[in-house]
Amino acid sequence: MNLKRVVVTGLGAVTPVGNNVPDFWNSLLNGVSGSKPVTLFDVSNHKTQFACEVKGFDPAVHFDRKEARKLDRFTQYGIVATREAILDSQLKTEEENLDRIGVVYGVGIGGLPYYEEQVAEFYRSDLVPRINPFLIPKMISNIIGGHISIEYGFRGPNFVCSSACASSNHAIGEAFNLIRLGKADVIVAGGAEAPLTPCSIGGFNSMHALSTRNDSPETASRPFCKSRDGFVMAEGAGCLILEELEHALKRGAKIYAEVAGEAATADAYHITASHPEGSGAILVMRNAIEDAGLKPEDIDYVNAHGTSTPVGDVSEVKAIQEVFGEHAYKMNISSTKSMTGHLLGAAGAVEAIATTLAIKNDIIPPTINFTGEEDENIDYKLNFTFGKPQKRTVRAALSNTFGFGGLNAAIVLKKFSK
Repeated sequence: MNLKRVVVTGLGAVTPVGNNVPDFWNSLLNGVSGSKPVTLFDVSNHKTQFACEVKGFDPAVHFDRKEARKLDRFTQYGIVATREAILDSQLKTEEENLDRIGVVYGVGIGGLPYYEEQVAEFYRSDLVPRINPFLIPKMISNIIGGHISIEYGFRGPNFVCSSACASSNHAIGEAFNLIRLGKADVIVAGGAEAPLTPCSIGGFNSMHALSTRNDSPETASRPFCKSRDGFVMAEGAGCLILEELEHALKRGAKIYAEVAGEAATADAYHITASHPEGSGAILVMRNAIEDAGLKPEDIDYVNAHGTSTPVGDVSEVKAIQEVFGEHAYKMNISSTKSMTGHLLGAAGAVEAIATTLAIKNDIIPPTINFTGEEDENIDYKLNFTFGKPQKRTVRAALSNTFGFGGLNAAIVLKKFSK
């Protein structure tokens, strides 16, 4: 079958280190941490009292008051990121066949903030069912695709992937497949998440998954460092406009990079822990590289899942060494979660933007917060891009995401050439 080529023509982001793509990218290159004490609610009784919140985001700037009341934060973030991406792509929707434009988003949790608020209100009201009629349409994960399609009139394929922290890499992979199979010309692909609530932080704390470094939030996310003690939860959204190559060339679109391959696997091992030898991660990376028609030595950069958990970082490093062999020592690896925190279902999309810009600009964003303390289970001859960005030609790059349940997704992007 003659598969079509797929390129990235637009980017949009709302993140803890920048509410648009230029600010986001500038923060990454300058090693800015988005981790601060939580301001959204009282965390005085929580073990973890910090997170990577989106800062300075005013819904009134983007939505009228009536519309904003219908949207949970994750949907607001996703719509704003989508608007930036579509504007960046210079896609003239009035000239397009809207039947051929779709939306595929990744959302791990959905409208948890509003759900918690409504449940609390229910139990405060003597069990009288005073439930807001917007509860369900604000809460459900798939609603973000509905809102985007309604705003722009996109009538093509539309669905949400929900696979925990792998959600938006799965979404990008599915969008890529729809286009290369000829089922769409353009797909709005992304991820959105607003998981910062009392119950979510409490729940992750009870699993011992979060860092509790309350005395130093900015340095709490420290992937690959011996003193790492868990991930830092984050919120936000990322969006990429994926487009069939000939369609993009015909309208004179700028092209950031080409989407070359994708893969999805399962560890089949544990509901929360990654496989200690990284078996699912090995398979997903190998399959994505093969799907791209590349060899391991063609990859110059791996944007690692790198969450800063004791077990996860080690298993991912082992997997990278198994897949790349001696070439692992010649490429760059970095975890942008050291700056953004972990955006859960939106992580893949935000990291795909970072990976795309690394390819476009030939510069690797750093892994910050490495203290020099070495974990005996990690090989520091590998180049983790500690401390500051590094310039190098990036021909192709791999971006990893791994989710609870042992669900893995990887995408390969490469420099575009005709």
